[in-house]
Amino acid sequence: MQLLTFLLSFCFSLSTAFYFHVGEREEKCIIEDIPSDTLITGTFKIQQWDLGRHDFLESAPGLGMFVTVTTYNDEVLLSKLYGPQGTFYFTSHSPGEHIICLESNSTRLVSFGGSKLRIHLAIRVGEHDLDAAIAQAKDKVNEVSFKLEHLIEQMEQIVKEQNYQRDREEEFRTTSEDTNSNVLWWAFAQTLIFISVGIFQIKYLKDFFIAKKLV
Repeated sequence: MQLLTFLLSFCFSLSTAFYFHVGEREEKCIIEDIPSDTLITGTFKIQQWDLGRHDFLESAPGLGMFVTVTTYNDEVLLSKLYGPQGTFYFTSHSPGEHIICLESNSTRLVSFGGSKLRIHLAIRVGEHDLDAAIAQAKDKVNEVSFKLEHLIEQMEQIVKEQNYQRDREEEFRTTSEDTNSNVLWWAFAQTLIFISVGIFQIKYLKDFFIAKKLV
């Protein structure tokens, strides 16, 4: 059980959670490098700045969040309007960078444009909600079973990540080798050009001196 707890803690460290500040109706995008056929889960929450309290409120009534996920090939994987907090899911179809954009969208009749918002965002790559599954467990056996299933899923995701990074490294190595080869040939061509120009200048000066009868 201690080993299981350690491995689960290690797997949970793969999640990304942070917050950022934006103005109302301002769009913010992040880029995630994701392997193919990978489930992505994002959870967000909006907090609105209160001028009277000089602090952020726990909620942002009247505000919504428009979430858009696209690839660099302009393929739209998700485009949906949510409430002030929620969870979105999408699955990558091809490996590479994916653009996740969030934009607050006021649902109030009067919108205080430009008000300060704090967006909490947590992104999980290739994992399901373990807490919800455990909450439905009726006894310790089911709880351990859910944890083991989750651990196996995390291990498969780690292997997929390693294979993806290995492919990226191989691609980078190939590009570097091609670049080095091109640089080598360019240096060789420059050397030939310099030698040719030097021979031409020597011959030209020799002919010039002979014509002027200086030699």
